[in-house]
Amino acid sequence: MGVMAMLLLPLLLLGISGLLFIYQEVSRLWSKSAVQNKVVVITDAISGLGKECARVFHTGGARLVLCGKNWERLENLYDALISVADPGKQTFTPKLVLLDLSDISCVPDVAKEVLDCYGCVDILINNASMKVKGPAHKISLELDKKIMDANYFGPITLTKALLPNMISRRTGQIVLVNNIQGKFGIPFRTAYAASKHAALGFFDCLRAEVEEYDVVISTVSPTFVRSYHVYPEQGNWEASIWKFFFRKLTYGVHPVEVAEEVMRTVRRKKQEVFMANPIPKAAVYVRTFFPEFFFAVVACGVKEKLNVPEEG
Repeated sequence: MGVMAMLLLPLLLLGISGLLFIYQEVSRLWSKSAVQNKVVVITDAISGLGKECARVFHTGGARLVLCGKNWERLENLYDALISVADPGKQTFTPKLVLLDLSDISCVPDVAKEVLDCYGCVDILINNASMKVKGPAHKISLELDKKIMDANYFGPITLTKALLPNMISRRTGQIVLVNNIQGKFGIPFRTAYAASKHAALGFFDCLRAEVEEYDVVISTVSPTFVRSYHVYPEQGNWEASIWKFFFRKLTYGVHPVEVAEEVMRTVRRKKQEVFMANPIPKAAVYVRTFFPEFFFAVVACGVKEKLNVPEEG
């Protein structure tokens, strides 16, 4: 019996591996078919996450509109996408558009340019984001307004400009790449957290409004999107609870992981995705059900004058 089990175990493992491989291949092909020939607008395409989203959707055969506020970096991204394109697969030349979402006045013209070019937008990925760190009383009101323009008013202005086209066609999907700080605030991020709360609230309301038109609203909220070269250190339980919590919170997820999740969200038409390890996930529930404890932990971190790391 023991010999038989030893012989069957490798076969069982091989069978499981084969099934996983088949599932991954089917999932990959399904992802590509979901965006094939679709017009996909990506804001801040020159960021780390924007580049990865561009790569994933370009490989999937989407008609990309890549938006960014630096033309040279947009051209570099264009060249990179074209250079790695598989000649044996159908891909489309991306369209490049200069767009600075903190300048609200230019957004309607950009939306008109996109619609004049393609006639429609199937998927809008609101990825642009601006960050600032510092005590609330030392952040100027002008900077607060700039953060709100880039993270809230910019995305909703572009959304409002493209939404009527989706409603009239009774199809479309809008993806907001948000942040954990749309769920709860972290010290020294007042303007940033406020903008993320506002954006999440807007798209949560919009989801219900446009459901009857078959327009899907999706939000993807990672902890932080870390840079390509930043990796978390091992946890140190000897440090304070706050420092351990914040270290687990800040390092977030890699841009590649978020881009792949955005593709899955589009394919499966998910409404809300929260990308985080157990520590920040638990923090969301603690903030909801035990707010006094949560506030005490956060205040403890401020009293220790924690040097808060930059996001990404």
